[in-house]
Amino acid sequence: MFTGIITDVGSIRASEQRGDLRLVISCTYDMDNVAIGASIACSGVCLTVVDKGDGWFAIDASAETVLRTAAGMWDQGTRLNLERALKVGDELGGHIVTGHVDGVGQIVASETIGDSWKVTVAAPSGLAAYIAAKGSITVDGVSLTVNDIIDQADGSAHFMLNIIPHTAQMTTLDTLDVGRHVNLEIDVLARYLKRMEDIRAR
Repeated sequence: MFTGIITDVGSIRASEQRGDLRLVISCTYDMDNVAIGASIACSGVCLTVVDKGDGWFAIDASAETVLRTAAGMWDQGTRLNLERALKVGDELGGHIVTGHVDGVGQIVASETIGDSWKVTVAAPSGLAAYIAAKGSITVDGVSLTVNDIIDQADGSAHFMLNIIPHTAQMTTLDTLDVGRHVNLEIDVLARYLKRMEDIRAR
């Protein structure tokens, strides 16, 4: 489990296809305190540490993981939002995040408002019912609040976010170009509520 509060920004140092995709990720974590087998969320994807050294760790990303995440995010040189797994007693500063990507969205608008950025993300139709104004959503591993949402004629939805300077400085959300694909994880409570609603409607 995670909170969506990013604690480091790493970058992919090396990428090698060997059945699964072996990635070596640079970081500033003290890897002496990270066990082999530990979970680290990488831009919203919960992955297992399979090797480590001073200033880096390695993970294996399956074909399923690559298929269900944002295009290009596993390329060498790509920056990743990193978060270590939540420990019992840690402050829950964001919201409950599982590290399981539900879908891929795309930035369709981005503009500066004061010192912040107003960003509009297009979410696929399969996720639209789970996103609500003032609710929580995870974008590339970052816990954010939905400002507003507009349903589209094709069943998809456009939701709006406000990215404050601190969030931009501490994450990869410092680049918010239109067309960028992002990993989305809906709020876990919304997932269960929608499931219960669907069963009642049968």
